Amino acid sequence: MTRYIIRRILLAIPVILGILVVTFVIARSIPGDPCTAALGERATQAACEAFNARMGLDESIPVQLGIYMSNILRGDFGNSIRYSRPVSLFLVERLPVTIELGVAALLIAVAIGIPAGIISAVKRNSRVDVATMVGANIGVSMPVYWLGLMLAYVFAILLKDTPFWLPPSGRLTPGVIATPFYEVWGLNLNSGSMVERIADFFANLALFNSLISAQWEVFVDAIKHLILPAFALSTIPLAIIARITRSSMLDVLGAEYVRTARAKGLRERPVVLKHALRNALLPIVTVIGLQVGTLFAGAVLTETIFSFSGVGRALFDAITGRDFPVIQAFTVVIAIGYVAVNLIVDVSYAFIDPRIKLD
Repeated sequence: MTRYIIRRILLAIPVILGILVVTFVIARSIPGDPCTAALGERATQAACEAFNARMGLDESIPVQLGIYMSNILRGDFGNSIRYSRPVSLFLVERLPVTIELGVAALLIAVAIGIPAGIISAVKRNSRVDVATMVGANIGVSMPVYWLGLMLAYVFAILLKDTPFWLPPSGRLTPGVIATPFYEVWGLNLNSGSMVERIADFFANLALFNSLISAQWEVFVDAIKHLILPAFALSTIPLAIIARITRSSMLDVLGAEYVRTARAKGLRERPVVLKHALRNALLPIVTVIGLQVGTLFAGAVLTETIFSFSGVGRALFDAITGRDFPVIQAFTVVIAIGYVAVNLIVDVSYAFIDPRIKLD
């Protein structure tokens, strides 16, 4: 298995490099000028020439690509054109927010989608089955931005004076301050060091940071702000997981070993969960891994609607502001994450079905 993992990692390198090159070219093909986006429409030609020279944009595309690739190999993503800050700081600040939102949405999709698919398969052609599949079709067809706006309207406005009120935007309520866990623990970290940036990365995971440092007010507030965007983002993956689970379970429930288990007098629950579900997991796990890409794509709209300062919002702002280094850095990080998730899915096959050998 170790050789398989190493081989997959090596095969992923040219894929990531290809994504980097394509993103580099497409970013520079976007209509508009970084100088105008940064300095305004009234920027003079002399100011733009000085700006492009300072940002390295006066070189040819192949030269810019070569410089960027060499910097990437050293772990340097460059500086933001729009904000003149290291892109690595944006990654530390924004990536944890999207990870937290994506994990919460995926947990909701799995926790609801798999049981819904199982119940729908067991009660095939019943009212429950029809209702579940109709709901799944609506979930797949419903635009994330429309659902997000409707959820914000219902829970933030219509239910304003009820216990079911939920905040429509932001990560934390103004005035609720999340202290980094290392400060709560009294740890002294060197300013600007790699250790401090890693610590800041985990500190920006609001739920994780508040949980391990016992900041319960922050923890509850962060959960309240996460519910609506996580649910809005989870609807499409939830619907797809439910449909795939139902289809896979229907194939397995008609197998001979399931009929044999029932003929032996086993109760229905062990038959469904132990014998049928385990053998139906491979396509379910596959589609869960594929939904990671859907979550990243949906995060752009979800974070914009709910004012979440994550990767999606940063990418949207970077594209509108022609901030090439930010666009490229976040795209590469998303690609690496997607490749890593698919590797985990492939490795999990061997644990789900011991007959599969990863050679």
